[in-house]
Amino acid sequence: MSLKGKTLFITGASRGIGLAIARRAAADGANVAIIAKTTDPNPKLPGTIYSAAEEIQAAGGQALPIAGDIRDEASVLDAVARTVERFGGIDILVNNASAISLTPTHMTPMKRFDLMFGVNVRGTYLCTQACLPHLQKAAEKGRNPHVLNMSPPLSMREHWFKNHVAYTMAKYGMSECTLGHAGEFRPYGIAVNSLWPRTAIATAALQMIPGVDVKLCRKPEILSDAAYFILTSDAKATTGNFFIDDEVLAKHGITDLEPYSVVPGTKDFIPDFFVD
Repeated sequence: MSLKGKTLFITGASRGIGLAIARRAAADGANVAIIAKTTDPNPKLPGTIYSAAEEIQAAGGQALPIAGDIRDEASVLDAVARTVERFGGIDILVNNASAISLTPTHMTPMKRFDLMFGVNVRGTYLCTQACLPHLQKAAEKGRNPHVLNMSPPLSMREHWFKNHVAYTMAKYGMSECTLGHAGEFRPYGIAVNSLWPRTAIATAALQMIPGVDVKLCRKPEILSDAAYFILTSDAKATTGNFFIDDEVLAKHGITDLEPYSVVPGTKDFIPDFFVD
């Protein structure tokens, strides 16, 4: 199965993992709408919706860059409407946008708490709600619709909460959307899954976290390749899963992960959060 001619709506795809997923889909000839806030270059966080669109086009796809805030309902509804107007529908939603603050309670201002819940939980729920009618139409047309949330497996261990309660709750809120929407949308034939990395992934956002050695990370392409396999799977048979990137690749015969290393030969990678 291919993504040729499919339309993807990807949040937070001006850089990093979202952009890598967009480029991988574009290589098949997909249409990609990207909604993100970055319209002006930032020396600390390279990439804008416009530079991302250029990369998508160069990879072989059609791009629609949309400046928007997924916390705002009007902004999301407008972005969905523009995507449908341009490409005729939406087949795949990738809820990639996320806010992070690895801080304990006394160091997490409520403004930061609200940002994480606004982007991670509300944004995921809102984008899913807004895209749902178009995903249903895609299902009726046999276009194999998927929702993919970039969020971790649910693990109710104190270990994953105690150091950053707010962040964990916000990311798990995305995963709860996966759990609930998979069941709710199953009768429609719409797949809903989560994907999460085994190791830390080298992104510009990660480099802004103190103490993270990017040389001990893997490239975003390990997630984009895993996402591709998920998004080209049978939506009626592949839903409600919390996938880990290397497990998805192994299932499809890819066990040599060396090409995904930021530094070739690395053996001890930084483990990501939430993987027991």
